[in-house]
Amino acid sequence: MTKTEKVLAAFKNGEKLTAKQISSRFNVGNPAEIVRQLRFKGFAIYSNLTKNSKGGTTNFYRLGTPSRKMVAMAYKAGYRALAAA
Repeated sequence: MTKTEKVLAAFKNGEKLTAKQISSRFNVGNPAEIVRQLRFKGFAIYSNLTKNSKGGTTNFYRLGTPSRKMVAMAYKAGYRALAAA
């Protein structure tokens, strides 16, 4: 199983992961690239900022369900790319 597949499995299990957690747990040098690859494969990976008790913010990634608006925008972008080719 690749690192990308392991990260995806964690997301599918409902885990929310920070970039630091992805790096350390899955030995990934560039967690943003793993997230980009998953998004490119069609997975709706969302980035959510949360505040901690000290007022700082942490960015968590999670797997979600795309909204109808997001799906419509993806179809429009794909259509434009095909029309321009």
